[in-house]
Amino acid sequence: MYKIQTLDRISSVGLDNFPHDDYEIASEILNPDAILVRSHDMLSMELNGNIKAVARAGAGTNNIPCKKLAEQGIVVFNTPGANANAVKELVILGLLLASRPAIAANKWVDSLAGKGAEIPTLAEKGKKNYIGNELNGKTLGVIGLGAIGAMVANTAIELGMNVIGYDPFISVDAAWRLNREIKHAETLDTLFSKADYITLHVPETPETKGFINTSTIRNMKTGVKIINIARGGLINNEDILEALKSKKVACLVTDFAAEELLNNENIICLPHLGASTPEAEDNCAVMAVKELRDFLERGTIEHSVNFPTCKFDTPIPKGGTRLCISNKNVAGVVSKFTTVLGNANFNIASMLNQNKNDLAYNLIDVDGLVDENTIKALSEIEGVINVRAITA
Repeated sequence: MYKIQTLDRISSVGLDNFPHDDYEIASEILNPDAILVRSHDMLSMELNGNIKAVARAGAGTNNIPCKKLAEQGIVVFNTPGANANAVKELVILGLLLASRPAIAANKWVDSLAGKGAEIPTLAEKGKKNYIGNELNGKTLGVIGLGAIGAMVANTAIELGMNVIGYDPFISVDAAWRLNREIKHAETLDTLFSKADYITLHVPETPETKGFINTSTIRNMKTGVKIINIARGGLINNEDILEALKSKKVACLVTDFAAEELLNNENIICLPHLGASTPEAEDNCAVMAVKELRDFLERGTIEHSVNFPTCKFDTPIPKGGTRLCISNKNVAGVVSKFTTVLGNANFNIASMLNQNKNDLAYNLIDVDGLVDENTIKALSEIEGVINVRAITA
């Protein structure tokens, strides 16, 4: 029986994918094997030694101490792409709101309450104060062409926009998803100089924090409109306010409210609505549950932010054992695994080693049931973080 602790409300559509006979799920549970989380702050949490994995039902993991958990051999999963459509639709809404002052116009129309039969005439006279522009024919710069950025770029093409994309780390799979009409920018400055609209789709890292600032804004077209539904820290708020004041930037639509951004007629602040749809919550929960099940039941790692991808396509051998071993990525460790297993007379049926930065992860299928003494010997090898045995 595996025990799963939920730190937030997790969609029942996802939780229903745990077999009830094999899993116990609760918000308060003793010695859980894994944690399911959304936005709960785990940065200062002390986890018990039984926890093997944390799955975040969402893409960002800023609320999880991923590096610290990696050092303890705890795998952290996220669900990239599961909420992509919800975020994409909000970005498209942001483009429209940046173009047509619908929110301000709605507020003005509401102010006509009480004027009765005069309202249609007053509305017609006042509409000239809320003229916007069309997206068709304008140029959109998309920074980051992962799951969300690619969907935004493709939809913008369908809306008649010219699209320029920038992503120095784009994968082959992501490139295949892009409409052939999307142009590739070799540098950010190229994108900045041509874009009427800019939308951000990159994670917040030490390298990207505040990268929309006075220096980068200087290279943008005058009157550019910026959409940020990715991470608040990507924009230097003090610098963007100055750019709005000087009219260098015409409008900012952001999903990250801050005191200094409120009550500015050229800023539309939303309360982090990016993935706030029931469909996205369901999709993220389903994906997170699948990741945990694959890991706990088969040792498979996919979509981890702190461990390498590592999976066998074959099931655990009948009557055999699958060893899941985390270790520091140093030379000579793998050969010590085979020595220990060989000395214990275990035949290795399959073996896979993958590494990511300072960590390595191994899946080793052996014939027969591995005893506690052999697991102890493997655990005592220098550099090994933890060893887990799964039987068929």
